[in-house]
Amino acid sequence: MIQIFTTGGTIDKVYFDANSEFEIGESLVPELLAESNIHKGYSLRGLLRKDSLEMNDADRAQVLDAATVSESNRILITHGTDTMAETAQVLSPLSGKTIVLTGAMQPARMRRSDAVFNIGFAWAAVQLLPPGVYIAMNGEVFEAGAVRKNLKAQRFERT
Repeated sequence: MIQIFTTGGTIDKVYFDANSEFEIGESLVPELLAESNIHKGYSLRGLLRKDSLEMNDADRAQVLDAATVSESNRILITHGTDTMAETAQVLSPLSGKTIVLTGAMQPARMRRSDAVFNIGFAWAAVQLLPPGVYIAMNGEVFEAGAVRKNLKAQRFERT
């Protein structure tokens, strides 16, 4: 059984036209999984509903605690892309578990979002990778501590 934790981030953002800004809404992860034809084999739990730029050390400790006490050895975490690498680094001391963080550059509710692909890719990665902490984004897997988000290029790259 794969444990999925949601923390918010762009993948779950909703655009509110009245005030012309995005806010974190209900997670679309169940819908994204179904769209990827993934209907069983996971347990889903929402931890946070935050933009990753608003996440702090206490939030990261909450994610670490949830991963630590999870009975599953395979964990997928949806997360905002801006500080995903920081959270991956916090999780990296955990041993004996395969943890994969993923997210989206565009909200899942948008037509040209990378969310469905990234969820499906992370789903495969969490099942195939050896124990460790990874980021799976846009068809690439990066190890925690060896990745950064290139804001200008809007992609992740090895450091």
